[in-house]
Amino acid sequence: MNRFVIIIAMLISCLAIQAQDKKECMSKEQFRERQKQYLVEKAGLTQEEAAKFFPLYFELQDKKFSYNKDMWDKIRKAKDGNNVTDAEYSRITEDVIKTRLTIDELELEYLDKYKKVLSPKKIYNIQRAEMKFSRELLKGAGKHKK
Repeated sequence: MNRFVIIIAMLISCLAIQAQDKKECMSKEQFRERQKQYLVEKAGLTQEEAAKFFPLYFELQDKKFSYNKDMWDKIRKAKDGNNVTDAEYSRITEDVIKTRLTIDELELEYLDKYKKVLSPKKIYNIQRAEMKFSRELLKGAGKHKK
């Protein structure tokens, strides 16, 4: 699963909805409900499977979001380039890579948890559906720009 897909999808969905409706961005809860419905349908989850899977899934998403937020905060601090030393740039670059590794380790940890509630085929179907969901949001955002 791509580590930034969910964050990007949330941002793009906000832009698409704002462009379409000229209203507030969809809330985190609305986004998650839409995502959940999509994944359930595309992966063929039963209600019982969904009830066991999604608490784990969203727990992982929250952890990944937190790590990514910290990483982006560090990147933003150096963005201006004012008084940033080579040592600080080096540390930030290493921190970005370490964050990616940490997120990958988290994904493996949660894969083991998923295996306790879903079959390998359904986990695979979830992964594919996640990518499709993100692509559809991207397509939708592109249509609204035209």
